[in-house]
Amino acid sequence: MKKLWLVAFAVGAAFTAAWGAAPSLELGRQLFASPELGSVGKSCATCHPGGKGLEEIAAYSDGELREMINFCIRDAMKGPMLDLKAPELESIFLYLRSLSRP
Repeated sequence: MKKLWLVAFAVGAAFTAAWGAAPSLELGRQLFASPELGSVGKSCATCHPGGKGLEEIAAYSDGELREMINFCIRDAMKGPMLDLKAPELESIFLYLRSLSRP
């Protein structure tokens, strides 16, 4: 468990250092396309190119959507779940919400 926490911390620190600490739509777009959140070479865009398959996310509450992001990172991408207050999670959340707007 401690090792997984250290990996999550290292991933978070690397993204924060690389892209800045503040959540942003642009950071979310970059993270959505980046395989660095996982360990199997997949990104969010691997399964959802151009947001495909995410048409119903507007129906999810903010908490549910953040949870789904973490589940995809953990299960599909084999990466450590992000802290719920992490700027990376908030950035992906902002990006996904932007996809559901007309």
